[in-house]
Amino acid sequence: MTQSRENKFAFGRNWQSFLNVLDDDHITAAQDSIKSLLGVTRLDGKRFLDVGCGSGLLSLAVRRLGARVHSFDYDQQSVACTNTLRQRYFPADADWTVEQGSALDQGYLAGLGQADVVYSWGVLHHTGALWQAIENVLPLVAPGGSLTLAIYNFQGAATRVWTAVKRLYASSLKPAQVLIAALVCCYFEWWHMVDRVIHLKNPLPCADWKAYRAQRGMSRWHDYVDWAGGYPFETSTPDELFRFVHSRGFELVRMKTLRGGLGCNEFTFVKKPAASVPHATGAPA
Repeated sequence: MTQSRENKFAFGRNWQSFLNVLDDDHITAAQDSIKSLLGVTRLDGKRFLDVGCGSGLLSLAVRRLGARVHSFDYDQQSVACTNTLRQRYFPADADWTVEQGSALDQGYLAGLGQADVVYSWGVLHHTGALWQAIENVLPLVAPGGSLTLAIYNFQGAATRVWTAVKRLYASSLKPAQVLIAALVCCYFEWWHMVDRVIHLKNPLPCADWKAYRAQRGMSRWHDYVDWAGGYPFETSTPDELFRFVHSRGFELVRMKTLRGGLGCNEFTFVKKPAASVPHATGAPA
């Protein structure tokens, strides 16, 4: 099974724009983020599988931390972005592989083997088949290895509204897409300004963009574009995600939820030994 390209957001085009502003501060922030997330200082000798590598920033960060990295993405422009970073920072490196592939292509995944760390941040909810994509990546985790997922939070009516916005963006021409992204930016910046006023911080527009970069090395504008246009778009409650993965032989070791807010819930699981894995089928009802 492969993903349809119809009305799908051009993730790679957005990431190619992001590479124009990428600097050492972004890379250092990404390294600090993954070290905090996994509770490590180095990843020497670990095999790291970046499912949906996007810009390639995270893959670059973990390669700098010593991991052997396999990066893949369905979007060919994203693959090109990741290859650009590989050639820029680790030319001809045998320990960093970049390929085009889909989390829905079981034949492709079967040839990857298992990894010590499987990481998919904000990716699988854009495949158009969220639960099948999660099911497909679980076997890629070696026993005792870790799985990190970030999946959009379900918000009821708000989720339906944002789905409509994203569908409109995906079906629009470029000028309309720019307008939609700008309106989304204004919407979020207004609420950020209100929050800063409440907490007696700098209320000016975009005042916290530099601090945002320090979180995971990302660009707030490019994340706004990604949010406005990221379609297909699926969501999950924390409980649904936990029960689905836990029932397939994984223990939750870290979770960060939004408590009903907008964005991604974060989960890190560790895979149990094969003998203790129960049998489970199907997606959440």
